[in-house]
Amino acid sequence: MTRSRPEITAEVTEGVCRLLHHHNMACITELRLGNGRRLDVLAMGTKGELWAVEVKSSVEDFRVDAKWQSYRDYCDRLFFAVPMEFPRDLIPDDQGLIVADRFEAAIIRLAEESKLNAARRKKLLIDFGRLAAGRLRGDDKMDMLIS
Repeated sequence: MTRSRPEITAEVTEGVCRLLHHHNMACITELRLGNGRRLDVLAMGTKGELWAVEVKSSVEDFRVDAKWQSYRDYCDRLFFAVPMEFPRDLIPDDQGLIVADRFEAAIIRLAEESKLNAARRKKLLIDFGRLAAGRLRGDDKMDMLIS
């Protein structure tokens, strides 16, 4: 059975969120950043650390994406998440790597840490909370992380 790119993306995203939950991180999926880009997963840890995860469903999806570096301004660590069969050597060595399917995921390589400054972190954490609360209320106007 051949899966479509959206199906693969959804499955990898589900596995990533399960994994991050086990690492005591709260996840928000499919959010628009202040720079206009859409991020697949932003996770917040118990100490306020922020991890961004960009899901790539295929080699083609990875090769046509030139925007992923713009996510660095919104996180302490940046990861790529890919399906189990993805050729892992394509992912840059200085980026984190997660392999996943809808049932499980594993961090293959921890991303290099690039700590946000305190003011930026505070703004992002406030935006994260407001976005999560807005989604709980069903408020579709609250879908952007403003910072």
